[in-house]
Amino acid sequence: MKKEVDYKQRFKNKKITVMGLGLLGRGIGVVKFLAECGADLLVTDLKNKKELEFSLNKLKKIKNIKYVLGKHKLADFKKCDIIIKAAGVPFDSPYIKEARKNHIPIEMDASLFSKLSSATIIGVTGTRGKSTVTNIIYNSLKKHSLKNKNVFLGGNIRGIATLPLLKKAKKGDGVVLELDSWQLQGFGDSKISPQIAVFTNFMCDHMNYYKGDMQRYFYDKANIFKYQNRDDYLVVGEQAGQEIKKRFKNKIKSKIIQIKNYIPKNWKINLIGEHNKINIALAVEALKILGLSSSVIKKGVEDYNGELGRLELVRKFKGVAYYNDTNATTPDALMAALKALGKKNIILIAGGDDKDLNYKEITEFIIKTVKILILIEGTATNKIISYLPKSVDVVNSMKKAFRKAKKFSQKGDIILLSPGAASFGVFKNEYDRGEQFTKLVRSL
Repeated sequence: MKKEVDYKQRFKNKKITVMGLGLLGRGIGVVKFLAECGADLLVTDLKNKKELEFSLNKLKKIKNIKYVLGKHKLADFKKCDIIIKAAGVPFDSPYIKEARKNHIPIEMDASLFSKLSSATIIGVTGTRGKSTVTNIIYNSLKKHSLKNKNVFLGGNIRGIATLPLLKKAKKGDGVVLELDSWQLQGFGDSKISPQIAVFTNFMCDHMNYYKGDMQRYFYDKANIFKYQNRDDYLVVGEQAGQEIKKRFKNKIKSKIIQIKNYIPKNWKINLIGEHNKINIALAVEALKILGLSSSVIKKGVEDYNGELGRLELVRKFKGVAYYNDTNATTPDALMAALKALGKKNIILIAGGDDKDLNYKEITEFIIKTVKILILIEGTATNKIISYLPKSVDVVNSMKKAFRKAKKFSQKGDIILLSPGAASFGVFKNEYDRGEQFTKLVRSL
């Protein structure tokens, strides 16, 4: 067992370069925490002052921060004690290369926390489903168990920085982390893995970042179990299990649990779709490892109503159901949404920016199953259009897309926002996209 770390002493008077402040709140939390610890901070981001206005306003009262915005300077990566990089920094970043050349430790938010914390870490990754699995585990532990221990949420969660949890999470507490492939790069660099790992599935995504290299994408994901020991656990879905077996064979030290059956038929679940039955089953296995009884797990699952932006039923109005599935940023996720709803009365708002993914199969499925298709402009939209037999409406704003969808709708229809693509270009991010849709629905 790791000893409790004196985190303040760890960072006090250290010269730290924070690479990437961002807009989603995690960078704000990391910077505030390090400032509280007495670190000498330099924050650098490729976004400019105007683009980062919201984040900068949250930090304006803190004095011990210098900023380099709209660019990075090589000098800021030469003479410091630690680099803390944000997710998504390119593999070939000359600034990270410079830091490595100067033997400067490079850390990331979630992995640095995990390296220093004595809490039990439950990590969840996968191309799809990780948010749902993470939140079922967290909500179940928070509401129904842990026997006087605390549970915390972190990782790839909007607005939540993980490193500041060093102030709260103690030995015996649980910390549930949603981990994307970028955050897991930090675990690989530190050669650590969570004690309990869940790997939902592995599908094609982020190929614009990985330059078409699925192997590299998988090996970032694999850091969630690669450094586990014999007392640790890896819970996998069937498809992820096959991928792991193919690439790692018998090299995994931890106990592997592959889900076989879905949830009992008498459980009253609030999520739709076969993919969500798998997500629930994965969460159930993790909760069993943590010692929860079947009755407590059942209650936790039945209390869970899903996450915003993931096949979220926003409202039914005048016989039309409105679903916000903005977090469907890949063709696979869009396919899952259409199969889950299982109707032919869907008016679909889709499209956006491409991540170098294939849209042929999903376009063929849309043609067979969707009543009306409305596309938001972008490079992914251009791919979809190339496979369509006839022209469709392409718009440049959510307001226009929503207006057209509403115009075509009749009683009994579903208006579904499930883009199957990234949001950049028209929107700030996928949250902005979903929030615009939800606001329009609620204004009816």
